[in-house]
Amino acid sequence: QVQLVESGGGLVQAGGSLRLSCTASGSGSSNYDMGWYRQAPGKQRDLVARITPGGATNYADFVKGRFTLSRDNVKNTVYLQMNSLKHEDTAVYYCYHYRSYWGQGTQVTVSS
Repeated sequence: QVQLVESGGGLVQAGGSLRLSCTASGSGSSNYDMGWYRQAPGKQRDLVARITPGGATNYADFVKGRFTLSRDNVKNTVYLQMNSLKHEDTAVYYCYHYRSYWGQGTQVTVSS
């Protein structure tokens, strides 16, 4: 069983920044890909970014150049730095552990 604890969501003005964190714990939580997805009201859940244990990343086109995903393997934590936020980035952001575990979600609201 893997537990994911997210933090860092909130309300920010367009053009601002937020950083999301997700810490994994539990048996078998280390050495797996982790990522962030997001879901806006009435829309499907989409991949935002993904990172391997070695630190290789891939990003959705809609966040490239603005968001940066990193990880600290000692803390078993991933960080999503979100810069130049846009109103359309407003969504619930979910941490995902690639043993098929989801975080509880954290709301990000960007005011225009």
